[in-house]
Amino acid sequence: MSELLFETYGVPSVAFGVDAAFSYKYNQRHGICNEDGLAICPGFNTTHVIPFVAGEPVYKGCTRTNIGGYHVTDYMKQLLSLKYPHHMARFTWEKVEDLKMEHCYIAPTYASETQLFQKGTEEAEDKTRVWQLPWVPPPVEEAPSEEEIARKAALRERQGQRLRDMAEAKRSSRINELENELRGLEFLLLQLEQVQAHEIPNFLRETGYHSRQEIEASAHKVTLSLRKAKGEPKADQSEAEDKTDSSSEKYPLISIPDEMLTPEQIKEKRKQIFLKTTSDGRQRAKQKRLEEESERERRNQLDEERRLENPELYLEQTRARYKELSERVEQRKRLKTNGNQTNGNSGGVGRGERLSAAQRERMRLLTTAAFDRGKGEDTFGARDEDWQLYKLMSKDNDDDDDGPEPDEVELARISSRLQEIDRTFVPKSEAETSQPGSEVLKSRPLTQEDFKIVLGIERFRCPEVLFNPNLVGIGQAGVDEMAGVSIRRLPEKDEELEKRLTSSILMTGGSCLYPGMCERLEAGIRMIRPCGAPIKIVRALDPVLDAWRGASAYAASAQFPQQTFTRMDYFEKGEDWIRGYKFRYTL
Repeated sequence: MSELLFETYGVPSVAFGVDAAFSYKYNQRHGICNEDGLAICPGFNTTHVIPFVAGEPVYKGCTRTNIGGYHVTDYMKQLLSLKYPHHMARFTWEKVEDLKMEHCYIAPTYASETQLFQKGTEEAEDKTRVWQLPWVPPPVEEAPSEEEIARKAALRERQGQRLRDMAEAKRSSRINELENELRGLEFLLLQLEQVQAHEIPNFLRETGYHSRQEIEASAHKVTLSLRKAKGEPKADQSEAEDKTDSSSEKYPLISIPDEMLTPEQIKEKRKQIFLKTTSDGRQRAKQKRLEEESERERRNQLDEERRLENPELYLEQTRARYKELSERVEQRKRLKTNGNQTNGNSGGVGRGERLSAAQRERMRLLTTAAFDRGKGEDTFGARDEDWQLYKLMSKDNDDDDDGPEPDEVELARISSRLQEIDRTFVPKSEAETSQPGSEVLKSRPLTQEDFKIVLGIERFRCPEVLFNPNLVGIGQAGVDEMAGVSIRRLPEKDEELEKRLTSSILMTGGSCLYPGMCERLEAGIRMIRPCGAPIKIVRALDPVLDAWRGASAYAASAQFPQQTFTRMDYFEKGEDWIRGYKFRYTL
């Protein structure tokens, strides 16, 4: 510091001092403390205890700990951030500092004060403070007026009419395109009839088609699309049969042996086989869906007739059926997962204990493939018949994991039926998720209570670090213990001097402004002093600014020029001389 001040800034002289000593001397001048006493200064980063004998500081008895107001603020900021993680942006350092100085206090006994808040007594509620964050209630939506409803209905009608007009225009354009395409195909067929047989391949090559059947299939497809665009009814059953009969015309090469076909026709035949297989598969799937829908409608119709005959009996029977199916499905799931147990001694029957016939056969084949070759060389796969084993092992038609079971389908149907006829019915899956122990979080609108910061135990827990630094992970002594250590460090062991020191203890520094600080410090020092020892603790006139006022009085005194460290001394005696420099002045 001296090197920086003298060589960089060129100051003429420098004097060093301790803030706690300046404050003690200033308060001693105003009669707050005696010549013999202790100056306890819990500052921002550190805490000092300096004994004064005959008005002079005894630095050999000074004690210091690295705990101060900074650690109190930081601890409070951490606690509030953990308690209210959604408002962490609100807990700025300046705001937490204000909350600390405005609401924190020192508890007479930390353990008893903690129990008081744990019990939730009225006294604890009285000591609790609430910080209300800015909160704007959500606007209340008023019911729209009849004029507003009519205006919105007219607007929706106009928008719907515009969409309908656009759809009609698009439909008309599509119909025109299909009609033009159909006329072109019909004209192409008429031309094909007038072409001679030996010129047909050249004519088809120019049109891009391979055969007359392909042109007719395209014309049929365009006709169906045109009917659909015009909204005409679908073909009846006779037309469907005609369409089935004409499949042989669409795929003429399927029934012809390969020996009678050229290589190009063989390729075309394979293509026709693929197309016919795909088309037949789609037709079968569609037919199956139609049959399932008709069966579902028939069963629903029968259920509705039964319900109209006796609604109460029908509802009771449906509920009983739903309960029976749900229990059966749950039991089947438990069997799949070994009764929800991983231990084989749990009593549940697992999947491995109920293998079907196909699954047992597959396990037998695997075992046979592994052990029927003896102990010689493993030659499995060398023969063609070995690969048939994979086909047998892959067949497991009895596996119930391929799709939904009939019970599950019936349970879903009955569940939807119960939801239609019984408003109080709740499916089992929804009822489980709505239980209090469920982990499903339901969003709700924020209220004023969500923006309240409650300061309860934090009010005294944060400044407690001055007496118990272990709360923030600092293994050092508290303020009350530091006073006893400072007295024991004095070079002279004099009981009368110790009594005079404890009779004039000055509290200074910003962290001594907490309510209850003097009482708690007095109780702590009394525990480490002999019984009946006089103890008097006073607070500085202005704990924050008295150090500055004491230094100002020191700089204004007549002895100040003789007690400074000048620039000439620095260059003549060097920087090592300043290491033995002692703070000493008289007012």
